[in-house]
Amino acid sequence: MSGTVTAVSSNGEYSFTKPNRDSIMLLAGLGVEGDVHAGVTVKHRSRVAQDPIQPNLRQVHLIHEELFAEVSAEGFEVVPGDLGENITTRGIDLLGLPVGTLLRIGDHAVLEVTGLRNPCLQIDNFQDGLLKQVVGRDEDGNVVRRAGVMSIVKQGGAVYPGDTIEAELPSGPHRPLERV
Repeated sequence: MSGTVTAVSSNGEYSFTKPNRDSIMLLAGLGVEGDVHAGVTVKHRSRVAQDPIQPNLRQVHLIHEELFAEVSAEGFEVVPGDLGENITTRGIDLLGLPVGTLLRIGDHAVLEVTGLRNPCLQIDNFQDGLLKQVVGRDEDGNVVRRAGVMSIVKQGGAVYPGDTIEAELPSGPHRPLERV
């Protein structure tokens, strides 16, 4: 399974959106260089309030560009970086990957998928009603999260728009993604 990086984004300050960059540098075990969410321990404010020393399984946020077209059909305008993601992708089913999938990006970078992003009310503060577009329930009543995946950096390297992404599935039984 493969895809392409369409945009990269980072922000050194807490804000919901992240500005697009020409490139980002991934640092092994930390995340995106200079990004507010980089670190060994969790940096998301709600998670820090719960337990500030828990491991940071949310170092790099990836979201599929195809979601933007889907929400656009419902009247929302979303572009890369708007939902706080670091890497916007095209052509790879991020939500269908199992836990532990390795994403080889460009020449050197390797991410390990840890789980689903858990969308929060800040999405409705960005555009009223958008939260219902990225989180809902299936026909069996199970929660479905569509706001991308979270990952940790296994091997650092620069990431650029246009870089290829190759997914390497883990061996053994696959565990479906859950919120992290």
